[in-house]
Amino acid sequence: MRSGSCSGPCPSRRARWRYASDVLQQPVPLPADDASLADLTLDELALRWADAAARTPITAEAMTGADRKAQELGTPSERLMEHAGSAVAAAARALVAFNGREGRPVLILAGPGNNGGDGFVAARRLAEWGVPCVVALVSGERRPGTKDAARNWDRLEGIVGVTRMHAPVARDVALLGQGIGKAAIVVDALLGTGVRGLLREPVRAAVEVIRAARQAGVPVLAVDTPTAVDLTSGDPSDPVVRADLTVTFHRPKTGLRTKMGRSLAGRILVAPIGIPPEADRG
Repeated sequence: MRSGSCSGPCPSRRARWRYASDVLQQPVPLPADDASLADLTLDELALRWADAAARTPITAEAMTGADRKAQELGTPSERLMEHAGSAVAAAARALVAFNGREGRPVLILAGPGNNGGDGFVAARRLAEWGVPCVVALVSGERRPGTKDAARNWDRLEGIVGVTRMHAPVARDVALLGQGIGKAAIVVDALLGTGVRGLLREPVRAAVEVIRAARQAGVPVLAVDTPTAVDLTSGDPSDPVVRADLTVTFHRPKTGLRTKMGRSLAGRILVAPIGIPPEADRG
């Protein structure tokens, strides 16, 4: 596997020595507040977020409940998305470096929901770090369908290093696949949960572009779960994304612990996003 052979945290000896005191002796900042993220390797990110990875796995439904409860307790949804997208950006930059593909643009295929919103935040953070991005909104609608995703889509306008485009139909999505081998990596920010039955256009076409990218040797990073892999069961729909690296949030997910889920997710990082412990209760 291009992103490393481990499916969980497997830090090198150098990384363990470098970060043992920082990680074990002082609180780890949440991703949007962590000034060091742009410089960390995949192994170092795994160490930095080891506490989140060690938590008990939860289902997609439980995660939705924890997210909603966190907002009721006063954590803004926009802030949760900022942490999630910042974590994705750090993992994306590290994956690019791991594969020696610096200097190429990152292609982010984003759906109209909050999974796409995480991708928009990631694009903004990557641009701040000097990593160019092409961001495609894969949706029949001209704007994302959630408030936070729409806000972060708008924030990308005019940012140096970010190319925004709208891909409302399969034909437009297919054009993104031309010369896909020149991309640094592809970020799958299409759907954050599994779907029942066949994928519909234009998301289906976007999944085919991602599959073609991987066949061309371009690493794939999935946001929360590879598109069409159910976070609760691990069952795939058709077609499905096979990722080299998946960044999921807050806690491990039961679906990514199954044999099928693990095989499609690749290496898994679990990033904290600021959901308080009390939001996990009831």
